[in-house]
Amino acid sequence: MAGTGSRLRGSAETIAKPLIPIVGRPLISYAIDSFDKAGVETIHVVVGPNGDELAAAVAPLLPALMKFNPIPNQNWQKQNGVSVLAAAGKVRAPFFLAMGDHLFERSILDQLLAQADPTRLNLAIDRKIASIFDLDDAMKVRTAGNRIVAIGKKLDDYDAIDTGIFICPESIFEYLRRVLRKGDCSLADGVRLMAEEGNALAVDIGEAWWQDVDTPEMLGRAEQEATRLL
Repeated sequence: MAGTGSRLRGSAETIAKPLIPIVGRPLISYAIDSFDKAGVETIHVVVGPNGDELAAAVAPLLPALMKFNPIPNQNWQKQNGVSVLAAAGKVRAPFFLAMGDHLFERSILDQLLAQADPTRLNLAIDRKIASIFDLDDAMKVRTAGNRIVAIGKKLDDYDAIDTGIFICPESIFEYLRRVLRKGDCSLADGVRLMAEEGNALAVDIGEAWWQDVDTPEMLGRAEQEATRLL
């Protein structure tokens, strides 16, 4: 949750994106509920500007027995791979990795747990391409069986969409360090290198639903669909 959410919020004076209400509840609360039901005992949250205030607002949303560990990212202006690297040495692998602005059904976590290879990266992918809202903005994935062979927003040849939900091995941090350029990298850069070396797997979510909430239009779609999460 280290970004500013400017595409959705528009102004730094408005509410932080993870706290934007969806059907009367903060966006991030849905993910917290899903992780709780999947057995997660500790939530690590990478935060950027106004991180203390955001962490203070998120903490009361957690179940009483769930531990909470905010991780500041001093380089929050950089790409999301740098945010993931901020968690190096602070999490125990294998671990879930999810974007702070995604809504998703808990069954996606269940499928990841059931099918993941803990020694490799496991990405939940959606093959229901026709159902994707704002396909141009989506992260495309090309697979061969259960292997990821290519990933990128500009892929012309793809058969799935990246949901932004992973189970990661410790090696994800080393791969991200390898793709750093001038101290910056995206998560997709690291996944791409892992795929090239045969260490990135795809887990199909089947009929499960998810939604990125990155623009006002996506927020409207999320409001229409999120009742299935209640």
